[in-house]
Amino acid sequence: MRPLLSPNKNLGFKMVEKNLIINNRIITYKGVFLVREFFNVINDALKKTNYQKQEKKTEEVVTAGGRKTHIELRPFKVKSNYMTLMLKIKINLANITEVTKIVDHVPKVFQQGEVEVAFDAWSITDHGARWGMKPWFYFMKGIINKYFYRYQTDEEHMAEMIGDVDYMGRQIKSLLGLYKYQVSGDYSPPKEDIPEKVVKEELPEKDLVENQE
Repeated sequence: MRPLLSPNKNLGFKMVEKNLIINNRIITYKGVFLVREFFNVINDALKKTNYQKQEKKTEEVVTAGGRKTHIELRPFKVKSNYMTLMLKIKINLANITEVTKIVDHVPKVFQQGEVEVAFDAWSITDHGARWGMKPWFYFMKGIINKYFYRYQTDEEHMAEMIGDVDYMGRQIKSLLGLYKYQVSGDYSPPKEDIPEKVVKEELPEKDLVENQE
């Protein structure tokens, strides 16, 4: 639990508590995939779990081994006037190059490289909004939560967020695992059969006479 004091234009400060529910849950993959499909799955999962997408950081560099991309998302879901669920999703793509593979006997261009997705999940509670900015309420609530009883609504919200991350992880792993079964092998461009040029060497007439003798 991380109680924070942050400015409030009306009352001078507000009391915010941040609880880390999931810490650095990581999915890794190495192989072929489609970058566009990969990000579509993440966006669709966020939409289906009712998170508002928020991009915190994007970095991309080109190295000798391929393209390297780092993206950090901070999607959030407002549950009430005092509680928000927030995810921190760090996406790292390394050594990304393009390759051509065979899918259903047809050549198709894929990206190839290393993928890492890391999830953190936080619940953020504004006790000022919840308890009317009375510090002793905030103090007592912290004691009750820590030693005696966590409010059922809080527990439900945290369980919901764990389920959300589980769902997103399953969607990502299902997509990446699918590529292993789709791709049958490397694609080699067909070689063009160029017939050997037949050169007919004609002997001079003099040589032909001598050969006949």
